[in-house]
Amino acid sequence: MQTVQDAPALRAAIRGWRANGQTVGFVPTMGNLHAGHQSLIKLARARTDRVVASVFVNPTQFGPNEDFERYPRTLAQDQAALAEQDCDLLFAPDVATIYPFGAEHSVSLRVPQITSMLEGAHRPGHFDGVATVVCKLFNLVQPDVAVFGQKDYQQLKVIERMVRDLSLPVKVMAAATLRADDGLALSSRNQYLSAAERERAPLIHDTLLKMRELLDKGHPWQVIEQTAAARLLRAGFVPDYVAIRCADDLAGPAEGQREGLVALIAARLGNTRLIDNLLFD
Repeated sequence: MQTVQDAPALRAAIRGWRANGQTVGFVPTMGNLHAGHQSLIKLARARTDRVVASVFVNPTQFGPNEDFERYPRTLAQDQAALAEQDCDLLFAPDVATIYPFGAEHSVSLRVPQITSMLEGAHRPGHFDGVATVVCKLFNLVQPDVAVFGQKDYQQLKVIERMVRDLSLPVKVMAAATLRADDGLALSSRNQYLSAAERERAPLIHDTLLKMRELLDKGHPWQVIEQTAAARLLRAGFVPDYVAIRCADDLAGPAEGQREGLVALIAARLGNTRLIDNLLFD
């Protein structure tokens, strides 16, 4: 596997593949890779001839009181994990490559409407940073296919909308959330949990399953949200949101709607913020 840090080397490698008629898959990450990331590489490998992964901890998607400085940076470990999955090229740029005028003076994208709720309401500017960096990376890599995990469901929907709105020639593919045996969605932030918190963390997924069960029994979705939030609070979580939304655009469901829905939870457990979701179909 080749590792490059600058745009000319990245484009030269991809240009060689294109000259041979090969398709390119892309998996953007912030590093500290786990089995969930590896599943994205596998999906890209199954759909395209060549696979590029990026490792870049993007400063513009972190708020002032978030964990940008302590976010784990494990490039050597990530290189080994990607090589195991037959990734062809790792793009590991520095901040100056992605933001040549500085992150604070960068052109910024905003995807309206879908970014104002849920994560967007609790992390102002987060999705502007996500949309901006993903668009920059798409311009650099110019992939045929880009793979994103379903665990970050709202992020996936934001990127799908950005691609459609800007007519970008990229097919966005969603990879199912990978979970530990007890149901906890795999995340780089899980390592922040203490042993006792790690034992409690699977309650988020269990609560999502209970929400689906209650909806199947005909309970109103507003009541289900309140019941689920109270359950998490009793267990020591501090929920940012517990929501049932339309799966395609994250709008509130119509009265009596039972199909095409997704439940989403973001909650703090100690000093760690966890997110998860469950499609109801």
